[in-house]
Amino acid sequence: MRRLAQDRIALTVCPLSNLKLRVFPNLADHNLRQLLDAGLVATVNSDDPAYFGGYINDNFLQTFAATGLAAQHAYQLARNSFVASFIEEDAKRRYIERLDAAFAQQ
Repeated sequence: MRRLAQDRIALTVCPLSNLKLRVFPNLADHNLRQLLDAGLVATVNSDDPAYFGGYINDNFLQTFAATGLAAQHAYQLARNSFVASFIEEDAKRRYIERLDAAFAQQ
């Protein structure tokens, strides 16, 4: 985990897939909060929605409901998605600045 945090290696986390594959016994036990709290660049994604039971919004909604993640976690996941993206650096910077400004106003 130290290397993942240090090198800012992005993790594409698919909670509903993790549940279906029995990585965790239930969604409440998912380690997404621990990954974020450890400073990892974790993002929420969907993995074969038809098989694993949900598109990206379902992954967010069900995971937040089960784990009690807060607005700070939603902000961090959104920010991480821009950090991990393959868009041009100028666009990435602009999106992150807009997100940071919007979150600061809350």
